[in-house]
Amino acid sequence: MSRARTLPVSADAVVIGGGIMGVSTAYHLATAGRSVVLLEKGALGQGSTCYAAGGVRGFFSDEVNIQLGLRSLEVFERFGDLFDTEIDLHQTGYLFLVDNEHDLAVFERNVALHTAAGGDSRMVSAADAKRLSPLIDSTGVLGAAWSPRDGHCTPEAVVQGYAKAARAAGAILLTNCPATGIETGGGRIVGVSTEAGSIRTDQVVCTAGAWSAQVGSWVGVDLPVVPLRRQIAITEPIPGLDPKTPFTIDFSTSLYFHPEGEGLLLGCPEDIDSWSFDTTRDPAWLTTLAEASERRVPSLREVGIISGWAGLYEMTPDHNAVIGRSRTVPGFVYACGFSGHGFLMGPAIGEVLRDLCLDREPVVDVSSLDAVRFSEAGARPELNVV
Repeated sequence: MSRARTLPVSADAVVIGGGIMGVSTAYHLATAGRSVVLLEKGALGQGSTCYAAGGVRGFFSDEVNIQLGLRSLEVFERFGDLFDTEIDLHQTGYLFLVDNEHDLAVFERNVALHTAAGGDSRMVSAADAKRLSPLIDSTGVLGAAWSPRDGHCTPEAVVQGYAKAARAAGAILLTNCPATGIETGGGRIVGVSTEAGSIRTDQVVCTAGAWSAQVGSWVGVDLPVVPLRRQIAITEPIPGLDPKTPFTIDFSTSLYFHPEGEGLLLGCPEDIDSWSFDTTRDPAWLTTLAEASERRVPSLREVGIISGWAGLYEMTPDHNAVIGRSRTVPGFVYACGFSGHGFLMGPAIGEVLRDLCLDREPVVDVSSLDAVRFSEAGARPELNVV
């Protein structure tokens, strides 16, 4: 059956973007009794979600992010029961390695903020960090922030779990059906255009990730989101690898790793940032990765790389998301620009966007993350970005 024949005539809300934010939002709106259509230009999760490292955590430097992370973590912990989908959750913890006094003081404050919000974290010594993450060389490490409840899971499984539940609740999820514009009349949204036709609606939810700036431009809303390529490598099996090895981050270099099967998943920034939608893997990055690994995980020098991929971060000027409801275009709601920590916040963001669409108080107060903060000198930097 062609898309034209399956395209609904109207909906209470149209969600643009089929990553974790989109499918979570579609699920929560549908269970709230709203008719929902989700438009995804490719396959569900194809934009950024399924290229994520899969980390889930509540440990951040911003109180709002902590609340969003902790609320989402509760869902990840119960995902199998809630959505009849196993997501391979490993709560082996997050370990941030710190090698200078300034960052040590920052992380001590972050731990205090996290624990005050109900999280479980503490500062540990370099020796303790080595015990928790045996592969590291702890030379120069002054301490580490340890959050044992955090961990990692499989992004694709989470997307499919939400998608299945959203469809069961009545949401219509259309893949390979890109939105091409938002139709307005009298200063209000009246529909969404696609290659297959139009859908009448007075509410649009933008969860388009790195492509959100374009969606916002269709209604004159400035969403300061730009794409940044990030690459990931998977190693060959490592004999004796402790499966309880935490998601380990060398904070000064942003090198990170966690177990993936019998090997490791590894990532770090590129030497020169690629600010574009290009997701071609750059072989030169492997040299950058090797240098960062040599410094902090020298035991990997003899371990081969067997696969990898490149995906996109959706960056904002302060590395914090933009979440809110347009003050100039009634019915336009958005959540994007998570700057590398979007996957882990997807469950809570779906609830927040549902509440914003229903014009009720969100489950987490995200008013400080409204996009207008950049024009009102209200930026609030998030420091724990990897």
